[in-house]
Amino acid sequence: MPNPSHELDGEAQAKLARARAALKAGNLRECVPLVRDLAVAYPEHPDVLHLLAGVRGHAGDHAGAVNAMQRALSQRPGDAALRCTLGVQLAAAGRIDDALAALQRACELQPGLALAWYNLGVLRVRAVQFEAAEAALRKAVELAPGNLQAQLQLAALLASAGRDADAAAAYRAVLALRAACGDAWWGLATLGSAALGDKDIPALRSALRDPAASERDRIAMGFAVGRVLDAHVRYAEAMAVLKETHAHAAKLQRWDARAFAQGLDAILAAFASRSPASAPSSLGDGVVFIVSLPRSGSTLVEQMLASHSRVEGSGELHDLPQVLMEESRRRGRHYPDWVGTMEAADWQRLGERYLERTQRWRRGKPFFTDKLPGNWMHAGAIRAMLPGAKIVVCRRDPVETCFACYRQFMTADGQGWTHRFVDLGAYWNGFDRAVRQWLHLFPHAVREQAYESLIDDTDAEVRALLGFCGLEFEPGCVDFHHNPRTVRSPSAPQVREPLRRDTARTARYGILLDPIREALGFVDIMSGH
Repeated sequence: MPNPSHELDGEAQAKLARARAALKAGNLRECVPLVRDLAVAYPEHPDVLHLLAGVRGHAGDHAGAVNAMQRALSQRPGDAALRCTLGVQLAAAGRIDDALAALQRACELQPGLALAWYNLGVLRVRAVQFEAAEAALRKAVELAPGNLQAQLQLAALLASAGRDADAAAAYRAVLALRAACGDAWWGLATLGSAALGDKDIPALRSALRDPAASERDRIAMGFAVGRVLDAHVRYAEAMAVLKETHAHAAKLQRWDARAFAQGLDAILAAFASRSPASAPSSLGDGVVFIVSLPRSGSTLVEQMLASHSRVEGSGELHDLPQVLMEESRRRGRHYPDWVGTMEAADWQRLGERYLERTQRWRRGKPFFTDKLPGNWMHAGAIRAMLPGAKIVVCRRDPVETCFACYRQFMTADGQGWTHRFVDLGAYWNGFDRAVRQWLHLFPHAVREQAYESLIDDTDAEVRALLGFCGLEFEPGCVDFHHNPRTVRSPSAPQVREPLRRDTARTARYGILLDPIREALGFVDIMSGH
């Protein structure tokens, strides 16, 4: 007989412990059957519901995870750990304000719970509440000085605010605890030569040999070494280190070029013509999607727009892919297989769902930006869901773009294309092919914004960009570097200063970059641009 919420017997407690360990290790194959058995016997036990929420969250069913946590909390309303998990799952479901409230309550219920402060700090960063985020992360570090992730998050936040000296001190505090922490070495490298220089080379070499260093640590440190060599004009050595580092990274971060090409082909085929079914034409008014490959000027474009009095710069939002994923789960079919079955009312429902998830960005200003780079694949879906939205495609010289990606330590899922020249070329060409289709289909809703054009004639380009978005010109958009907003991007240092004309790097490496030019398909390598 099921025992809804009574105490677990000895066998159930043993299963619970094994399931927790398996979930923590990411071993769902072992965890799921254990949780299933426990849920049958104890369907309303808070600890079982807590585990069930974890499993559902791993599977992407965040609404189901939230439901499980709410049922658990109905029995243990004062349990800070349960409320902390509820906050994490609410955030994943796009309910940012509810998530913030849940995590704040967890901190109030158990002020010594470092995990709650850490999660609150991370979410406050996402919510662009940077001062409050810093306070929460400092509290997490105070409670758990050995939590390197909290210290790294704090250091990254300080770096994004332009507080390089404070960020360097925070990264070095991490290295004092763990000398082989690759993320800390890379963080120092991104702060420039003033933060990581010759004096650090012996310690960095020692860290590379440290038995405690993981393969990921060594990869991050390899990118840091590449930055130091570049700063010392030792370009051939830098390229050699990058090539070796990428060879290791490719083993950890796999990339299936064929699967990528097939997936992109399917998306472009699904939106090969103007969809006869779409949401009402005004749905999405005020939404500006900024899409690009990484390192192509998207942060600059967002900073210019966010310097307008009517625009909220919200950074990289994951709401659009989450909405598409939710629809795939609802239909039991992968995107874009279900695109051909959609009616106008279906697209309207998805558009309204996106606006529901992003409503917090429209409270103070009528326009907001969504700068998730990979949304370049989804312009067709954006047009069907949100016909009133605008899409700005940021471009930069392809060799500069690919090389900038090659020099960057990229850890997000789906960025394995950065490790080999042939994949860099294939990815850029896929991007180019998709953008050409979107420009052909939606010429009034999609604008290409070339980085080089912004450099050459800033005033005219900013005026044209604002006009495309439906905004009147404001001088602050040209003087964007005076905007005090904190920017969470590797390009943050560049948007805190006036436009520079010396950011191109490929000429310094010359023929060392010929493999990239070949991968891009330039027939005449020497004249390829």
